[in-house]
Amino acid sequence: MRLRKENILIVDDDLHILELLQRHLHSWNYHTYRAVSVKEAVAILKDTHIDLLITDLKMPQIDGFELIKFVSEHYPDLPKLVVTGFPSVQDSLKAIKSGVVEYLTKPFTKGELQAAVAKALPKASKEPVKNTVPKSKHQGEIIGASEKIEEVLQIIDRVKDNKATIFINGESGTGKELVARAIHYEGKFSSAPFIPVNCGGIPENLLEAELFGYTKGAFTGADKDRKGAFQAAQGGTIFLDEIGNASLAVQARLLRVLQEKEVVRVGAQKPEKIDVRVIAATNNNLPEMIKKQTFREDLYYRLSVVEIPLPALRARMSDIPLLVDKFLFKYGVEYKDRFVRIDPEALEVLKRYSWPGNIRELENVIQRAVIMCDKMVTIKDLPDHLKYSLEMPEHKLVSLAQMEREYIKKVLRSTGNNKTKAAEILQITRKTLRNKLDES
Repeated sequence: MRLRKENILIVDDDLHILELLQRHLHSWNYHTYRAVSVKEAVAILKDTHIDLLITDLKMPQIDGFELIKFVSEHYPDLPKLVVTGFPSVQDSLKAIKSGVVEYLTKPFTKGELQAAVAKALPKASKEPVKNTVPKSKHQGEIIGASEKIEEVLQIIDRVKDNKATIFINGESGTGKELVARAIHYEGKFSSAPFIPVNCGGIPENLLEAELFGYTKGAFTGADKDRKGAFQAAQGGTIFLDEIGNASLAVQARLLRVLQEKEVVRVGAQKPEKIDVRVIAATNNNLPEMIKKQTFREDLYYRLSVVEIPLPALRARMSDIPLLVDKFLFKYGVEYKDRFVRIDPEALEVLKRYSWPGNIRELENVIQRAVIMCDKMVTIKDLPDHLKYSLEMPEHKLVSLAQMEREYIKKVLRSTGNNKTKAAEILQITRKTLRNKLDES
């Protein structure tokens, strides 16, 4: 007797076959999910524990072989059973080499299907399949295997089940909101609301009303009482992105919220108690802002009970292949209706670049490359500024000073001529950078 119902995913563009398979599997007390395309199947795999995949091979757009390859790479322990109406020796050998454990030809009997499923699931009742990306640790949408990301994931794991105030610090494009979402959705409060607020994208005179709510008549246009983001996040998490852009007045009110665990709507007198986890983030240097008296020191210490420093992409270059694979799959399916690969030489170009725009810039580059490529992303599909290399012909030997100037120019090109960002990458001051440029 089985200890639990196994989850079986059936993939076939023939609705009659889907219904037949589902009816048989239900009669044997299996739980089924069904998909009419590889796109739909992948979406189910990402969100659902599956014990066995049953798939057809011949399907429009993305075929079953591509799905088998994807599953073999991303869910290596998941057994695969092929059901096909177009059998061939070549296809059967290809399927077996791809890790398929059973191969059925249509039409098949109910007994043949039952035997194939039972053979493919000898351990399913005892050992659930682990659906994990090999060699990559992840929380939510955060992907990486580097030491820097491992440190971030460890902190997330420690804080996800409590409501300590968290401060995420990192450059633009490093994935601060992804970290905030991982903390919320991977923890025990995931069923409660997650409310993101971009403090830099809301006009200063409206930010207080957005955060704390307002009463009818509090200002022109306030025709009824309205809850703010803090009330909407009750029991869950509010994510204050770009907190460094909040005015001193808003900062003062935030400090009181953190101290008293209550908010007062704009135009009201009576406070409202709240139970909310606060996660704040910025790409600004808050200690420098504190020195300039543009950010409150007491609020900074209230926000940074737990601080998560998020590394720039150039500090975790070993994660680039994993991120590239993620974005190739995402945009390959969206734009090409198939899985797009990348030429090793093009991947090497991506691994040499300094990525001043971090993961957001990498994603944009891959999105563009998928649109521009034919069957595979090659060097020609990458932006020109990525193709530039400092490598020179062996016969062209230059002085160290000239080599330095060439490298400075390369970094400037990679940052879109942003001298502040270039100085950070080169680990020199803007004044030193300006002097070196004047020398050239």
